[in-house]
Amino acid sequence: MSELLPVCPRFQPVLDPAFVPASLWNRAYRARVRDSGRARNLAIALERSDGSVSLLRTAVLPHEGPHIPLNQLYVERLVKFLLWQKGGCKVTIAGEPEIARYIRAVYSPAGRRAFDFHFMGERVYGQPMRIEEAAYERAPEERETTAAPGRHLEGCRIGFDLGASDRKSAAVIDGEVVFSEEVAWDPSFQSDPQYHFDGIHDSLKRAAAKLPRVDAIGGSAAGVYVNNEVRVASLFRGVPSDLFDRRVRRLFFELQAAWGGIPFVVVNDGEVTALAGSMALNDNAVLGIAMGSSLAAGYVTPPGNITHWLNELAFAPVDYRADAPADEWSGDIGVGVQYFSQQAVGRLLPAAGLELPPQMPLAQKLAGVQKLMAAGDERARRIYETIGVYFGYAIAHYAGLYEIRNLLVLGRVMSGEGGNLIVSVAGKVLREEFPELADAVKIHIPGEKEKRHGQAVAAASLPSLLR
Repeated sequence: MSELLPVCPRFQPVLDPAFVPASLWNRAYRARVRDSGRARNLAIALERSDGSVSLLRTAVLPHEGPHIPLNQLYVERLVKFLLWQKGGCKVTIAGEPEIARYIRAVYSPAGRRAFDFHFMGERVYGQPMRIEEAAYERAPEERETTAAPGRHLEGCRIGFDLGASDRKSAAVIDGEVVFSEEVAWDPSFQSDPQYHFDGIHDSLKRAAAKLPRVDAIGGSAAGVYVNNEVRVASLFRGVPSDLFDRRVRRLFFELQAAWGGIPFVVVNDGEVTALAGSMALNDNAVLGIAMGSSLAAGYVTPPGNITHWLNELAFAPVDYRADAPADEWSGDIGVGVQYFSQQAVGRLLPAAGLELPPQMPLAQKLAGVQKLMAAGDERARRIYETIGVYFGYAIAHYAGLYEIRNLLVLGRVMSGEGGNLIVSVAGKVLREEFPELADAVKIHIPGEKEKRHGQAVAAASLPSLLR
C-alpha cells in the first residue's frame, strides 16, 4: 500500500532500489495530516502484565474514503513497531473506533499478525493479547518502569554472551578482564535442552578456572528474559513446547543452583550492548544495535537506566513497500532482521552478482563477503553500501521513537571495512535527509578490544553481590 503515498528518497540502495523507508513514509503521511487541516487525535497505549503502560500520541486523517488505507498502514505499522520496541499484551487504540477494530482484526488468531498475537500474549506475557478501543481523552495514562542496570565491578565475576553461532565467556576481577574465550556451537535447532545446559555450563567452568573464586555470574542472550526466566528465545527454537516449559523456562535457575546459588543475572543481549556502550562512553541515552545472526537492540535511558521494554527491533518495520522481503520466522515483511543482519547480507548476494552455495551457512557467506570487501571487490562493496542506505533511514525512524544521543553499532556484519562503509553511508543519508539528526545522534563503532571486553565486563557487572 506504500504506493498510495509515494516518497522520493534522495538515496536509493544500489542493490534494492524499491526500498520505501519507514521514516520518509511516516514523514510524508504526517505532512498530509497536517496540511489537511482535519487532523484527528489518536493515542496508542501498550500495557504489560506488570501494570506498566507505554503511551504514544499522534494524529491521523479523517477515517473516510481514500484516507482509510493510509490510516490503516500508518497505525498498523506503528503498532507493530511499538509492540516489539516496548512490549504489551493489551493495546488500546484511543480516538478512532474503526481503526481500533481494524487493528483487532489484524492482530488476532486468524489475522495477518497471528504470530505477534500469540507471541506477545501467550508466550511473552502469559495471557491472551487484547486490542481495545477508547475515546481519545480516556486513553490509559503512561506508567513506565525502569531499573538501574549493572555497573557492579567489585569481586571475581564471570560474564557470558550466548549467540546463535558461538558462546562467549570471560573472567573479570574488579572490572578487568583476565580471560575471554569464544566457543562455536549450534543451539537454535537443538531439540534437547541438555545441549544448551551443558554448553553454557562448560563456558562458565572454563572462565572459573582462571579465577580464585566466583562471586557472581552475569550473562546476555538473544530473546526475552523476565527475572532470569526464559520467555522466548531463538536459541531454543528447536525445543518442543512441553520440554521448553519443563527445562528451558527456568534453565538459568538450574545453572545458578549448579553454582551454589551465587548472584546470577541474565538479560537480553541488546541491553548489555547498550549498557557496555554507556559504561565506555560515560554517557547515557544510548541505543545499542548489534548486527549479527539476527538484529539485537538495547536501550539505556537519558538518566542511565534500562527499561522493561523488549527492544526486539529484529521484528520492527523499516520498509513500507508492499512486496518487501519476508522474515521467515514471523512471516511479516520489511522488518529489521532482513536489513541489518547476516540474513540481509545473504539476501543481497544474488543482486550483487555473487554466487555462493545455497547450503552454505550465513556466517560463512558473511565471512566470504568480508574477504572480498577487504580485497576491494566492488560487488561486496555494493552490499555494504546498500545496508548503509537502509541504516541511515532506519536511524531516523528509531530516533522518532527513542531519545538517542549515542548510537552504538556492533556485530559481525559491522566488522572490517564493510562496517566502516555502512556507517559512512548512513551518516551521509542523515546529513542530506535529516540534518537535524546528523549532529544530535553520535554513531560509535567500538574497537575490537572494547567490543570483546566491554560486553563481557557489562554482562559480568549485572549482579550485585550478596551482603
